[in-house]
Amino acid sequence: MNSFSISELEQFSGIKAHTIRIWEQRYNALKPTRSEGNTRYYDSNQLRRLLNIVSLMESDFKISELCKMNDEELIKILNERLKTNVPDDEKIEYFISQLIAAGMSFDEQHFDKIFSNCLLRLGITNTYIKVIYPMLTRMGLMWVTGSLSPGYEHFICNIIKQKLYTAIDALPPAKANSDCWFLFLPENEFHELGLLCANFIIRKSGQKVIYLGANSPFDSLINAATVTPPSHLLCFFVNNDVQENTQHYLNELIKNFGTSTIHISGNAKLISQLKTEKQVNWICSVEELEQLLK
Repeated sequence: MNSFSISELEQFSGIKAHTIRIWEQRYNALKPTRSEGNTRYYDSNQLRRLLNIVSLMESDFKISELCKMNDEELIKILNERLKTNVPDDEKIEYFISQLIAAGMSFDEQHFDKIFSNCLLRLGITNTYIKVIYPMLTRMGLMWVTGSLSPGYEHFICNIIKQKLYTAIDALPPAKANSDCWFLFLPENEFHELGLLCANFIIRKSGQKVIYLGANSPFDSLINAATVTPPSHLLCFFVNNDVQENTQHYLNELIKNFGTSTIHISGNAKLISQLKTEKQVNWICSVEELEQLLK
């Protein structure tokens, strides 16, 4: 996909469309093309330029100066900024925008460079909380409306999965006699980045994880429980399924795992519509999961 509306640029960059128009008019920041109906459209190069400008908004340069720079000048400053000792909180938007820009150009080398720097400064948990989750949320607006090619999603998600798998493999074995967690997504649920992050956090706390992964048949949960009864189950509901289907699935979990604590997370709008029992716990954030593990 190589054509974006100004509202789509707003969703990618976090900058209001009105502000983008002002930057165009005052500083000639972007050069959109126009349709026969005089509607602005932007190609991927213009999107990356906007993301580069946004990445440097917390730097010493004024927005007017950044908008007037050419692409080569912006990239040079970005590379220099990556090496400098800038406070971590000031780099969050830089990390988010640059990861999106790398994903939009399928630039794995640049993505790996930014991600590695992010891990070094923030650690895996804070990288997910402060950078990866906001980035996926921002891009998710595009995926839901179908205005973003699935190729970008697959490229970015697969790289992040590789990083999480590596971090998980480096953790020590679970503590003896620790609680056992089943982690899984229901059938036809495939977006497992949140589940993988939970896998890392729970294992890091010293507890045991049976990771069943995405698209797990219900029978596989039952069979696994006959071998290793879980103390906790953690299930992510990601898709926008109808409330009745999800409620039925949750009821089956309650029925079959009555002695376990069932934790659910994911789609807040969907989960808020569910009727739950005392043994069901809604985890709304990474911080809540960490607090629970303490």
